[in-house]
Amino acid sequence: MQTFEDQVVLITGAGRGIGKAIAQAFAQQAAIVAANDITPVNLEPTVAEITASGGRAQAYVVDIAKRLPCFGMVEQILHDWGRIDILINNAAVEPHAPLLEMDEWDWQRTLDVNLSGPFYLTQAVGRAMREQGGGCIVNIASIAGRAFGLRNRAAYVASKMGLIGLTRTAALELAPYNIRVNAVCPGVIETEMTAALRQDEGMMQSWLASIPLGRLGKPEDVVGLVLFLCSPAAAYINGQAINVDGGKVMS
Repeated sequence: MQTFEDQVVLITGAGRGIGKAIAQAFAQQAAIVAANDITPVNLEPTVAEITASGGRAQAYVVDIAKRLPCFGMVEQILHDWGRIDILINNAAVEPHAPLLEMDEWDWQRTLDVNLSGPFYLTQAVGRAMREQGGGCIVNIASIAGRAFGLRNRAAYVASKMGLIGLTRTAALELAPYNIRVNAVCPGVIETEMTAALRQDEGMMQSWLASIPLGRLGKPEDVVGLVLFLCSPAAAYINGQAINVDGGKVMS
């Protein structure tokens, strides 16, 4: 029997990057993947790949930045599968602009997707988990939300700092219902989202020099920790924000 056999896992931002890698990994562990993204363009191929390899997955196209669609999606998943055992809040946006020039829309949109979305889903899924006797929530934050800022990413950094705070508070409040909540904080991972950041050669040289392992991360590097935190092996781990960054020296 595989660790996550027949467990229902809701993963936001599952169409590409880290979210796609997490969806594929859970499917390989015999979980039922409720894959969410804002557009079917990337999501449908992800679901097709999982099902073609013998896994179980279904697409749920919803903008998680809005409360009612989030709650509606959760209700649909409960109708389709009967429960939600694991929630992975992974979807995120990362506008690039200097603080003094950032557009208000970009600021608000980033907070809506990266912080409000996880809040709405933690509420909706948390209530279902409370009724079913427990569950696990993992928020994909960032080391940019820890001890340092990131140039031209004010909204992103603020949202990820907020997500870590939400993680710790949710862990405290939901523990009595047997719901564990943790955060994973990746460094720079080679995905579409970090493409612009990785084109800054000066920044990347400085960044790589501060990583003992000497390389950037790949989506697969994040997957192992996510699976572990959702497994029985992590039953006594709650309210933590754990880095996946190659041992980067914080500055």
